[in-house]
Amino acid sequence: MILSSADEVVHRELSFPYAYNSKKQDWMDQVRVILWGPTEKIAAENREFQEQIRLLIDADVEVIACKACSDNFGVSKELEKLGIDIQYVGTLVTEMLKDGWYQLTF
Repeated sequence: MILSSADEVVHRELSFPYAYNSKKQDWMDQVRVILWGPTEKIAAENREFQEQIRLLIDADVEVIACKACSDNFGVSKELEKLGIDIQYVGTLVTEMLKDGWYQLTF
């Protein structure tokens, strides 16, 4: 899942619950959530958002943030403290698509 929307309601009501349940209910073997752009800034500043990310990580959902974006927003250190894997994601997303991963974007 790629989360790039700045709409916190979308994440609270849709993307976070779906990612969590996809893993916990074994709907999918592997779930990755990629924070890209505005969601990284929200993740660094919003406690409720951070709690949702912790729940995902505790459920073995891979949570990754784009290093270029987090550096641009000045939030890389805050995201790392949350346990988010920070990396350049352009190549990662491209390889995932080539490998047959399905992509949901919120």
